[in-house]
Amino acid sequence: MTSQTTPATALTLLRSNPPLVQCITNFVAMNVAANTLLAAGASPAMVHAAEEAGAFAAIAGALTINIGTLSPEWVDGMQKAITGAQGAGRPWVLDPVAHFATPYRAGVARDLMALRPTIVRGNASEILGLAGEASGGRGVDAGDPVAAAEAAARSLAQDTGAVIAVTGEVDFVTDGARAVRITGGSDLMPRVTALGCSLTCLVGAFAAVVEDPFDATVAALAMFAAAGESAAGPAEGPGSFAWRFLDALAAQEPGTIGEHRVQAA
Repeated sequence: MTSQTTPATALTLLRSNPPLVQCITNFVAMNVAANTLLAAGASPAMVHAAEEAGAFAAIAGALTINIGTLSPEWVDGMQKAITGAQGAGRPWVLDPVAHFATPYRAGVARDLMALRPTIVRGNASEILGLAGEASGGRGVDAGDPVAAAEAAARSLAQDTGAVIAVTGEVDFVTDGARAVRITGGSDLMPRVTALGCSLTCLVGAFAAVVEDPFDATVAALAMFAAAGESAAGPAEGPGSFAWRFLDALAAQEPGTIGEHRVQAA
């Protein structure tokens, strides 16, 4: 892997200068995502109203947008936030949650993609759908393995200029030229609500402090995978895993983030 900023260095940057991250995310994810960022070492702000979203995005280090619980008012806030972030030269991350589920949701995702996100993070079914390919997704759940979306992710990255992250049992990240797979995590993670949404916010946190969006995305996913693996050992089920995961995130250090889990693809 050709990398300018390793996950260890990225975590050092995050902890030494905690970024403010604007998270426009769904109702289910707000609390979990905020706690995830705080545990990792970043500062979350759940600001979505159109009246202030654009102004806030201009002062935040990064913007993340999750379309999990849509409404016209929230979409207006998303679009204004993107304008504010781009005007200030800030990165923004899109999480196209179940964009294929309804025509309205598909249209919103299409419009947001046209605004050129810096990074897109989704499950395999979501990324296949964005690339115009058939997927087996059902609601917010992926119906396809990550490997099935790797070619689509490469193509989507080349077409849009965005870094594409496909997350699942083994994560895949590409900017259309470089690509890596990231191992780790736990099979308990899909049984705790909003962890994927929270990962999108963590990607934004790293994007705020790491110049290369590819390196930022890899660092976020490596940290998440390392924390998931650590929390799973003593966990008795999804309930105890949830709080142990936050503790494991907070306990991650540059020497334990697990760069060995990142392999060129």
